[in-house]
Amino acid sequence: MRNIPLCRPDLTEAEKEAVNEVLGSDWLTHGPKNVEFEERFAEYIGVRRAMSINSCSSALFLSLLASEVRGEVILPSFTFVATANAVVAAGARPVFADIDYDTLNMNPDDAAARITPRTEALLVVHFGGQACDMAAFQDLADRHGLALIEDSAETLGGEYHGRKTGSFGTGCFSFFPTKNMTTGEGGMVTTDDTDLADRIFALIGHGIRTTTHDRTASREGLPWRRSADWPGFNFRMTNFQAAMGLVQLGRLDRMNAARQAHAEYLTRALSGRTGIEPPLVRPGRTHVWQMYTIKLSEGLDRDRFVLSLRERGVAASVHFDPPIHRQTWYAAQGYDRAELPVTERASGRIATLPMYPGLTREDLDYIVEAVDLALEAPRAGA
Repeated sequence: MRNIPLCRPDLTEAEKEAVNEVLGSDWLTHGPKNVEFEERFAEYIGVRRAMSINSCSSALFLSLLASEVRGEVILPSFTFVATANAVVAAGARPVFADIDYDTLNMNPDDAAARITPRTEALLVVHFGGQACDMAAFQDLADRHGLALIEDSAETLGGEYHGRKTGSFGTGCFSFFPTKNMTTGEGGMVTTDDTDLADRIFALIGHGIRTTTHDRTASREGLPWRRSADWPGFNFRMTNFQAAMGLVQLGRLDRMNAARQAHAEYLTRALSGRTGIEPPLVRPGRTHVWQMYTIKLSEGLDRDRFVLSLRERGVAASVHFDPPIHRQTWYAAQGYDRAELPVTERASGRIATLPMYPGLTREDLDYIVEAVDLALEAPRAGA
């Protein structure tokens, strides 16, 4: 029996050498590698500014906080809870919108129907590697004067009609080991708004506009003097994480190309199977396959299906069930009364198969074989 994990970071000796170089230097916290990483990342996404940070969760939180969003924020319930947690932590109120069943991305028509005079932001989540309908969401944001924030944790390198996710509004990215590139923990915020970037940059480091490295390297004035313009936080990314990120960013397109080839193979092999629906890619999207998520037909026991795969050494999982509005804290606040029929339907039928660059053709064939065997057993109520 094979043992195929759900995901696996793609690391080489180059990442280790980059980290060791910084560990042998005099500077471990936010430093020169962060500056280089931020410049390269901004260029890759196609924006003016990028700020390295300790996590995508912090990126989402600061994007809302620095934008002074305190009213209602429309977002999907079908996502990881960190997205909604950031809204609550920033002092705003989540309003959950339904999703498109085919792509599992937030439905712009449903989001539009939930806009009220209290709405201050749209927080779109690019699910699994595929961009949302950004033309529709950008139009909504422009017509209603709303902040547009992109949770692109799962879609680094993904495109909407040739334009990278994270370049439409304020982009928030994750470098957690399950994502398309990694720094262990870590993330990035991207924007074309230089004033917003300055505020976020300061908030990352206690509300102070200069970094410790800048002050240490300065030979002018009284460099030890520092003053907080805002009550900020310590959300910094280390210099050695940034060094690792630089190497990973240089390899990102190749790693994404491997994911795309794996996804194409799986979709071709699984298409036509009774009982499952492979993922759908909308025209004009470049999908980067952070996850490969299938849907099971009604009447199949999804949980038994996933457990059957895991028993065969295929570490399948479920993203996301329960959706946020049914999780303990949110349900206690009354969010479980939200009418989200497509979210409810999808969350009970999805299953995520292994996806990472290092998968082999033998691994992919074994996954397909395991899916066929798992489909033979799980019937609801059987």
